[in-house]
Amino acid sequence: MSFALPHRGWLFDLDGTVYRGEALIPGADEAIAALRAAGRRVAFLSNKPLQTRVDYARKLTRLGIPTGEDDVINSSLVLARYLARLDARAPVFVIGEPPLIAELRAHGFEVRGDHRVRWVVIAFDRTFDYAKLNTALQAVRQGARLIATNPDRTCPTEDGEIPDCAGMTAAVEAVTGHTVEIIVGKPSPIILEVALERLGLEARECAIVGDRLETDIVMGKRLGLATVLVLTGITPAGDARIADSAPDLVVPSIRELLTS
Repeated sequence: MSFALPHRGWLFDLDGTVYRGEALIPGADEAIAALRAAGRRVAFLSNKPLQTRVDYARKLTRLGIPTGEDDVINSSLVLARYLARLDARAPVFVIGEPPLIAELRAHGFEVRGDHRVRWVVIAFDRTFDYAKLNTALQAVRQGARLIATNPDRTCPTEDGEIPDCAGMTAAVEAVTGHTVEIIVGKPSPIILEVALERLGLEARECAIVGDRLETDIVMGKRLGLATVLVLTGITPAGDARIADSAPDLVVPSIRELLTS
């Protein structure tokens, strides 16, 4: 078995790359199994903070890709780790769902439901409402800073795209007049640092496989990884931006990583 690229380490986006909703992308299990069998190191990267890393690992395993919690790096973990170094145990207000809140609490943060906080954490939140927006406004007016999990506008699902973190971020920035200071997810080097630490490799030894030009491919290009764009998620085959972004490889799906 040979592969489209020779790299020792492989980072895979999840939504739109390995699966869509509860449906595995055909051939994803075979491609990842072949890489592992050949001794390549594999980890999974997700900007989506809606599940815990245990949830992601169980889902991948259920879909036929046996995975442990430590092989999944998501924006919740990265944000909690980064903020713990920056401002340990600070009180925070979270625009986000329970898995992100649990990750922050596990890292020692005081998660509050009012504006008396030092940070407003913004994430993909399907329960986002006026009350949360107002709390964020009052917190910023009292000096709170803004940090976000990811910059994605939408998230691919089996039924099409749904709003992602960029919508919540735009609302908070619009009413507060403040810009989010830190976004930890792809294409930030913050999440890549955690992923490379997990693989135990340098960026030049790794390839990233994803469906988004503005996150997966941009991060790889900026930070020295080989880049593989798959056309099973957000980016369609006819997207004019593909030529400008110049991924190292463009394939219809993850199964084309296997060349023989």
